[in-house]
Amino acid sequence: MAFHHVRFPLDIALGARGGPQWATDIVELASGAEERNARWAHSRRQYDAGFGVKSKSDLRSVLSFFEERRGSFHGFLFRDPIDHSSSEGAPNATDQTIGVGDGTKSDFQLTKTYGAAFDPYVRVINKPIADSVVVALDGNPTTDFTVDATTGIVSFLTAPHAASVITAGYDFDVPVRFANDRLDVEVTSFDAALAPSIKLIEIRQ
Repeated sequence: MAFHHVRFPLDIALGARGGPQWATDIVELASGAEERNARWAHSRRQYDAGFGVKSKSDLRSVLSFFEERRGSFHGFLFRDPIDHSSSEGAPNATDQTIGVGDGTKSDFQLTKTYGAAFDPYVRVINKPIADSVVVALDGNPTTDFTVDATTGIVSFLTAPHAASVITAGYDFDVPVRFANDRLDVEVTSFDAALAPSIKLIEIRQ
């Protein structure tokens, strides 16, 4: 298997449904109280892109993409129609805190934090859009870095000084694969088509 650094057709992805999923074990005690245990440290996203297929042209695009990926064998990029940026607007260099300098460390992982007051969740961002990444040190934008679009690692040419706050803004994709090895399609009229379900599942890295 391999990961193909190519994006699922964007116009079809915009009609997709889905989002994050967690895995929680819940045991109900004799008293009626509950014991809950989180089995995953990170959420995993699942989507159904079938809703975005409207025409034969859409269907041909998905069919070609599916065949080249050998069904669920090879992974690829997917643009989440709702959650694909470090903020609601255009990426800003102060959107997300990704680390604190120590004068030695040069590599920092892009992350996105959800929530603030109770138990913030920090999500690792592995597939940023490289030319969208902007970075700041103590709020001051800098270009003294490179970014790996396959891992989400920001590498500074000069290690940030001790106690400096490193922030970043970016757009990103989700690494996914087809959930099934079968693609069901239907032509409904002269130029209309349906794919009742095209399920995608996030690949953990």
